[in-house]
Amino acid sequence: MGDKGRTFIVLLGVPGAGKGTQARRLEEELGLPQISTGDIFRYNLKYETPLGLLAKGYMDAGDLVPDDVTIRMVADRLEQDDCVSGALMDGFPRNLIQAAAFDAMTAPYGGVTAAPLIHIEDEEAIQRITGRRVCRVCGAVYHIQFNPPQVSGVCDVDGGELYQRDDDKPETVRNRLYVYYKQTSPLVGYYFAKGLLREVDGAQSIEQVQATLLNVLAA
Repeated sequence: MGDKGRTFIVLLGVPGAGKGTQARRLEEELGLPQISTGDIFRYNLKYETPLGLLAKGYMDAGDLVPDDVTIRMVADRLEQDDCVSGALMDGFPRNLIQAAAFDAMTAPYGGVTAAPLIHIEDEEAIQRITGRRVCRVCGAVYHIQFNPPQVSGVCDVDGGELYQRDDDKPETVRNRLYVYYKQTSPLVGYYFAKGLLREVDGAQSIEQVQATLLNVLAA
């Protein structure tokens, strides 16, 4: 726990490990907001904030958004009222530059509390990602094998059409894993060296993973 009562948890794992699912569950259990870089980008782009417009300029040019823009978006998000007790980080930091910046952001509150690594094998990650389907209307997420809708291709919530995101198609998934190992996997060593890494078997059921996470975070 931070010296001013803030808890910052960095969830690590390959794409498809279940970080988003577990972050949503931990959000309810721990009372901490899930902060996803994807959500932050979508918010800033939708509302055309100064940072959103800056990011859009890079994206429109086909360039990657620089770390400093992403870092500023996260810092801005952490200033919001719901982060008064800390946050669950899903997808940030993504590399060592962002990790150092996040250390600086959280230093006044005692720094990062823990960095759980949800571990699954690459082939399982591919199976999980390629089977994912999303509702075009409400954004609800399903899986054709592990969490199918009652009617194939139709959202249980609002009857919206379910589709496969471009990021979830087989031809892009292996590249996502490559990018993870190149950019993000060094964070495992980074947080291990700080004594913050907590390894969790992600091949368990969603409920078992959640229980294990809660146990290692309480330790």
